[in-house]
Amino acid sequence: MSEFIDISHIDQYLALPRERQKYFREEVRKYIAENPVSHIKQEEGCFINLDKTDYDSIEDFVDNLISNMTLSEKINQMSADYSPAVAQYIYNRYNSGPYYAGEDVKLNIPAIKFSDGPSGIVMGYHSTAFPVPMARAATFDLDLERRIGNIIGIEGRCLNANFFGGVCINLLRHPGWGRAQETYGEDPFLLGEMGSQLVLGVQNHMMACIKHFAANSIENARFQVDVNMDERTLREVYLPHFKKCIENGASAVMSAYNRFRGDWCGHNHYLLTDILKQQWNFDGLVMSDFAFGIRDTVEAVNAGLDIEMNLTQFYGDKLLKAVENNLVDEKLIDESVKRILRKKAKYCNNNSNFEYNPNLVGSKEHSKVALEAAIKSAVLLKNDDLLPLKRDEINKILVAGDLAILGCIGDSKGSSAVFPPYVVSAYEGIVEAAGDSIQVDFARGIVSDEIREKGKDCDVIILYLGLTHLDEGEYFPLSKKTSFGGDRFNLALSYRDIDMIDAAIESNSKVLVVLQGGSAIELEPWVNDVDSLIMQWYSGMEGGRALGKLIFGDEVPSGKLPISFYSKKQDLPYFDEDISTIDYDYYPGYFAVDKFNYPVTFPFGFGLSYTTFKYSNLKILTMPVNNKGSIQVSVQIENIGNFDGDEIVQLYIGYVNSNIERHVKDLKAFKRLHLKRGEVKNVILEVEVSNLAYWNDDNKTWEIESAIYRIYVGKSSNLSDLLSIDFKI
Repeated sequence: MSEFIDISHIDQYLALPRERQKYFREEVRKYIAENPVSHIKQEEGCFINLDKTDYDSIEDFVDNLISNMTLSEKINQMSADYSPAVAQYIYNRYNSGPYYAGEDVKLNIPAIKFSDGPSGIVMGYHSTAFPVPMARAATFDLDLERRIGNIIGIEGRCLNANFFGGVCINLLRHPGWGRAQETYGEDPFLLGEMGSQLVLGVQNHMMACIKHFAANSIENARFQVDVNMDERTLREVYLPHFKKCIENGASAVMSAYNRFRGDWCGHNHYLLTDILKQQWNFDGLVMSDFAFGIRDTVEAVNAGLDIEMNLTQFYGDKLLKAVENNLVDEKLIDESVKRILRKKAKYCNNNSNFEYNPNLVGSKEHSKVALEAAIKSAVLLKNDDLLPLKRDEINKILVAGDLAILGCIGDSKGSSAVFPPYVVSAYEGIVEAAGDSIQVDFARGIVSDEIREKGKDCDVIILYLGLTHLDEGEYFPLSKKTSFGGDRFNLALSYRDIDMIDAAIESNSKVLVVLQGGSAIELEPWVNDVDSLIMQWYSGMEGGRALGKLIFGDEVPSGKLPISFYSKKQDLPYFDEDISTIDYDYYPGYFAVDKFNYPVTFPFGFGLSYTTFKYSNLKILTMPVNNKGSIQVSVQIENIGNFDGDEIVQLYIGYVNSNIERHVKDLKAFKRLHLKRGEVKNVILEVEVSNLAYWNDDNKTWEIESAIYRIYVGKSSNLSDLLSIDFKI
C-alpha cells in the first residue's frame, strides 16, 4: 500500500497499467475502511456561538483564530482533505457524499463540504432532478430559479453538505459546447440574472460557488486551450454575469481549467486578484476546479487561488515548504485563510431555524417545483394548428423513439449527474395525460418501416428525438480512440432520427417532433415538413408529465429560447476539439446574428404559445438625471387569443449614433407575466443607466456615452417582433 500512498498527482495513477489500477483501487478502499475519518460532531464547530449576521463579529473572531494558528494549520484550511491516492475512491461514485476540505478536529474548525450540481444535488440517490439550467433559462422566471436554489440548498444540507459548486454561468459561445446544458445561454444579462437567483436561493442554506472563471466554453480541449480576447469583449461579454452574482453575495468562485491570455486560470493573477478581489472587492474564496485545476504551487497561491480541490497535489506540504523557503509570503496565506474562515463562519450553520430532515430530499413538495420548471421551460417552436391535441378528437397516438421511454434527464456522468428517486418518461407522461379513452402505442423506430406501418391509422405521431449524455456533456476519454460525452461537432440529429422523421411524414399528415438536448440542434431542412416542434431540453424527473400536460393543453407553452438556432452552421464561430489557442470576439450568439445578418431558424428569445399577445403603446416614463438613476418604460400587453397564458416581455437597448463599436442591441430587462383571455396589462420595465455603459480601455473604466439610444420591447430578439422608441443622453 505504501507505494500507492506516495502518489502525489492523479496523472501518476492514470499512467499505471490497468491491472495495477484495479489492485490500487481495492487497496485504497481497504485502507479507507480500516482507517475511518473522525469528523467534527457539531456542525458549527468553533463558530457555534457567533452571530452569523454580524459581519464585524465574524471578522474579529476569524482574526483572533488565525493569530493563534500555526502555519501548518493555516495551510490545512487551503487544502483538500484527500490525497490523490484516496480522493477518487472515497466514494463508490463521484460525489455520492460531500468532498471535505480544511477540517481541523483539534481546533474544532468544520470543513467545507462540497456538493456539485447544477440540476440538483449530485449526492445520494433521491435528490430532486430539475430541468438543466439551459432549460430553466428558457423560463425567464427569476422567482422560480430562486425557489429551485432554495430547494437545492435544503437538499444539500440534508445530505450533509454546506457548499454547492453548481452555479455554472459560462456564456455559450458555440452550441456544440459539451456542457452547454449546465449554463443559462448566450446572453450575459440573462446569465447574470438567473445565476444570481440560484445563488440567493442556495445561500438561504449553504455556500454557493459560481464557475468556471473564466472564458470556459470548449469541453474537449479544456485542459490545454488558451483563450484570448480584447478587454472590451472580456468586460462586456464574458464577465458581467460573474460580477452580478458576486454583487448578489456569491460565497465562492471556481477557477477554470483553460488558460486565459497565456496563464492557467488557476494561476491567473489578473483574473483572480486584479479583477476579482481588488476591482470587484470580492470577499469570498477562490477554489480550483478538480484534479487538474492548478499545475504549480507558487504560481497558484501567488495568483490568489485560496483552496485546492478536490484533492491535494500542490498545496498541503508543498505549500508549507514554499512558504518556509520564502517563495510565498505568509501574508498571502493569512489572507486566503481569512476568506475561507469568513465564509465557514457564516454558512456552516446559517439557518438554525430550519430542520434539515433527509426525508425532504426528493420530496413531493420539491417534485412539484421540478414539474413547474419542466412546464415553463418547454419552448414551442412551431405549431401548424396541431397543438393542443383535443382528447375528444383523438383515438390513437403513436409515440416513437427510444428516448421517449428512457427518461433522460441530462448528463449522467461527472459533475452534473443527479440521481432522483424516479423519472417520468415522455411516453409515461403522454399515456397519463391521454387518459383511458385514447390508445397510445410505441415504436422504437430502429427500423423506420415500423413507424410507417404503425403510424398509418393513428391520429398523430409524436417523435421524441435528440441527444443523451453519450452525445454531449462532460468529456470522458476512455482511450486514445474512444470517448463519450464532450463537445458536439455535428449539430444535426442522427441519421436514424432523420429516417424516423421522414417515415412519420410519409405515414401521417400530423407529426409532432419533441427534441431533447442541452443546446441548439440543426433543424434544417426537415423542420419545414413537420406540423409542430417542441424543444424540451433535458427536462428533469417530471419532464414526461410536463410534456403530457403541454401537448393536451392542460398547460400552455411559455418558454423562450435562451440561445439562437442558427440556420447555417458555417455562420457559427470557429470550434475545434484539439485547439490549443483561440480568439473570442465581441459577437457570440444573437450579437453576431444582428451584426452580420445571419439567417436563423429561430432567434434568441423566441417561443410560441397557444394564445396570442398583442404589444402596443410603448412609452418612456422616467429618464435618468446626470447619468444617475434609471430609464422606466411601459408597454401594453393584451391576450387576444383563446387561452390563458404566460408571456415573457423582453427589453433590448440599441445604439443609434454611437461613436464606438457596440452590439446592435443588448438584452437589458425582461419580465414574465400571466394574462387571462382578453386581459390587458401595462407592464413597467426598468433599466439602470449604468447598464448602458461601455468599457473604455484607454481609461480602464466604464463610460456612458452621450448618444441616441433605442429601446426595443417585444416577444423575441427579432426586430420584426419589437416595438421601439428613442431617447437621448
